[in-house]
Formats: sequence, structure tokens, C-alpha cells
Amino acid sequence: MVSIGSCSVISLRIDALPTASRGESTEQAVQQELQTHQPREQSVSIRLTKPWQKLTAETVRALPGQLGVFQLASADGDVIYIGYAGGRSLFGLRSAVEEARARIADATLFRHEVTMQYLTRYKELLMLHVADTGRLPAHNRDAPGTLGRLSPL
Repeated sequence: MVSIGSCSVISLRIDALPTASRGESTEQAVQQELQTHQPREQSVSIRLTKPWQKLTAETVRALPGQLGVFQLASADGDVIYIGYAGGRSLFGLRSAVEEARARIADATLFRHEVTMQYLTRYKELLMLHVADTGRLPAHNRDAPGTLGRLSPL
């Protein structure tokens, strides 16, 4: 079973279909099989949950030239900067993370997410950080002046 949003798609292989028994048609057997597959509840997280990577020139060079968001962290895993690679970033995430790495000396870890909605996601990550810690990351003092309020579950 594959869940897409609130819809569930069940794929069945022909050779795995149940066989009809005791006067039951194949269609009835398939319907019975489908009823036993109940969709599971899925938790949706807005947190950036990818694992941290070491912030080195080699790992930055391996980044895709795509739009997205990223977080920089200190050695102990505290987020110190949240940034984005927008339409004006010459080489997408690769150049945006490299610029931030050169500017923020105490950053040793990073993680990223490729997304076309980079500004919305950027603001969402900032709001989440404020909700968790009560303040913006140390190097995000130039963040947008109008951030909404987020109440994560």
C-alpha cells in the first residue's frame, strides 16, 4: 500500500490475488482482500529531519545546484543559521551554503532540503526555531521582519 496525502493506493500483483473459494467470485475475494488493508495514520513533520553532515568544501561541492533551504549548526548540533538558495543563487544550494560557510566560522555541520517553495519553507523553519527556542538563530538577525507564529505539535 502506498499513501499519497490523504489517499491510499493499494497495488496488487495478479499472481498474488486471492483465489475464490466456496462459491465466492474472484471479484468478491479481491474486495475482501482490499477491505483488510486499512490505511495507517501518518504523522507529518515540518521539522528538517535529515541527518547532519560535516560542513567541508568537499561536501558542499557535492550539493545539487537546485533551489532549497539549509541549516548550519555548531559542533554540538545547535542551529546557528537558517538560509535558502533562491532564484538568484548562481549555483543553487551549492553556492548558497558555500557563501554561508565562508561567512560563519563557527558552523561545522549542515543539512539541506531541496524545495521549489524555498521562501515559504525558509520562513517556516525560522518560525519553528522561534517556537522551540524563543529566539532566532544567532546568525539570522537579518531575517524577515514579519514572521508568523507557529505552534508545532
